[in-house]
Amino acid sequence: MNSDPQVTDALISELTRVAHLMADAARDAILPYFRSTDLSTDNKLAGGYDPVTVADRAGEAAMREVLARNRPQDAIFGEEMGSQAGTSGLTWVLDPIDGTRGFVSGTPTWGVLIAVGGQAGPFLGIIDQPYIGERFIGTPHGASLIRAERSVPITTRPPRPLSEAIIFTTFPEVGSTQEGAAFHAVSERALLTRYGMDCYAYALVASGQVDLVIEAGLNAYDIQGPLALVEAAGGVVTDWHGGPAHNGGRAIAAANPQIHSEALEILKNAGVLDG
Repeated sequence: MNSDPQVTDALISELTRVAHLMADAARDAILPYFRSTDLSTDNKLAGGYDPVTVADRAGEAAMREVLARNRPQDAIFGEEMGSQAGTSGLTWVLDPIDGTRGFVSGTPTWGVLIAVGGQAGPFLGIIDQPYIGERFIGTPHGASLIRAERSVPITTRPPRPLSEAIIFTTFPEVGSTQEGAAFHAVSERALLTRYGMDCYAYALVASGQVDLVIEAGLNAYDIQGPLALVEAAGGVVTDWHGGPAHNGGRAIAAANPQIHSEALEILKNAGVLDG
């Protein structure tokens, strides 16, 4: 098993360069399909609806081509094409379209997710929204929003009581019945609850617009890019126990440690943490 490499400024610079190339390639591959009238979908979920499109596959293939040219020594884990072994101790975690339901509905809340890190989780993450031209990137050097070729630093919101907070999740049911009840125990104490934003909700946490995202049933490729971004912007991302979230499952992304602690205490009292 390869050990994690030392994270130097030179490595961060190189990985950032490659991550931008990957995001650019995914944009070019995916955008021609967005809001097209003849986009076909396959359903991955028996008994429900979990779509995948040719755009998902084209986006991941484009990113993998960039890695093959620039970082062939790194491992890859992608939603559409699975795992590829590497020798460097680094793994790229890719979700070419997070929010495919939104993509097929024509809403610009989906995004390209890119993360890279070692066994302890990612230290660089991107949420890219190609249609509106916003790219959020987080590294050990901080977080930025790039729009119209202009990069501005971003940070999470300062502490405020949960009663003054804005909270997001993607699906109203959140996960299981028990997980949904725990989420609603938090949301009913918040100022405002919003649904259906997919990965863009995490970008709003990182950029100081909202306070919390709470979700369940995530895969590693759903959370790793957002996790690295939110943490780089000054936020906190854990599972519902307060432990690491990079392997998926239940996740809470908070603007600061104070509101993270307040929300976790409510989840604990809701009785879901033993479930």
